[in-house]
This record gives sequence, structure tokens and C-alpha cells, in this order.
Amino acid sequence: MIASNRLMKFRARKSLSLLVSLIFLAGCETMPEGIHQARLAMFQRIQTEPPGDYFIGRRYYKPDYKFWGYVRRPGQPWSSAQLVMLNENQKLAPDREQINFGFDNGYEYKLYGSFSGDKVYEPASNGVYPEFVLKGYELISTNPVPIFKSQYSGAGDNRYQIEKPE
Repeated sequence: MIASNRLMKFRARKSLSLLVSLIFLAGCETMPEGIHQARLAMFQRIQTEPPGDYFIGRRYYKPDYKFWGYVRRPGQPWSSAQLVMLNENQKLAPDREQINFGFDNGYEYKLYGSFSGDKVYEPASNGVYPEFVLKGYELISTNPVPIFKSQYSGAGDNRYQIEKPE
């Protein structure tokens, strides 16, 4: 009877260990070494961004949607960024200024402006997003480090999927 209980406990621990290992492995996706190194450098760069009266924006263009992209505070990770609708009453977005919609998809900008506190309905996604009042911008990079899983997993971009930065 004691040996039977020990065997059952051993099997239960072994099963639990296997389950935990499988969950851990399922959550880990391999990414190319170069991407991994670039993302590590990006995280380090983000930590050294000086505080200030600006935001960091990543253009996220989807032809069927009207949101602008993701905006985060300096020093904060991309996972904290918010998908925003731009209020362009004071300053036009770069692609609208050039009348070349979406040409800057994936570009990274230093944005000047503020969140208005209002929420804006976007019909294609049936979502409500914070309004960012754009007052100015500076281009940081035309080829920044990927922040979306589809960019480094090889999954491709689904036209109707709205990704969140990692």
C-alpha cells in the first residue's frame, strides 16, 4: 500500500513536471538571433530615453482602419503603448501631409502633443480609442526594431488582425 502511494505521488509529480515544461515551451517562440539582439538593444535604448514633454509613436497602418498607430511615453515599453486616433486639427500626420497614405507604416516618431481625454469610435474595428492631439513630430527611424510578433515570427501580416506590441 505504501509503495503504491509512493508510485502514485511519483507519477503525479512527473506528470506535473511534464505539464509545466510543455506550457513553458509552448509560450516560447524562437526568434532569429539578429532580431533577439536588436530587441534587447531596443529595450536598453528605451530605458535611457530622457523624460520630457513628448511621446514615442509607431505608425501602424491598416488600409481598412482609421487609427494612426501606437503611442507610448518615453522610457515605457511598447507593451504599454496605446492604439490612438489622431486629432490633426493643429498638425497633419506625416502621410497626410504628403498625401501618401500609409507610406510610413512601421516608422517610429517622436510625437509632440497630448491625449485629449476623449475617446473616438473607429467603425471598421468597432473599437473606441484614445484621441491624441498632434502638435508636431520628428522622424526617429524608417526601419525600427520589430515590435509585433508577426514581424519576427514569419506569420505575415493579416489585413484584419489588429496586433498589440510586445
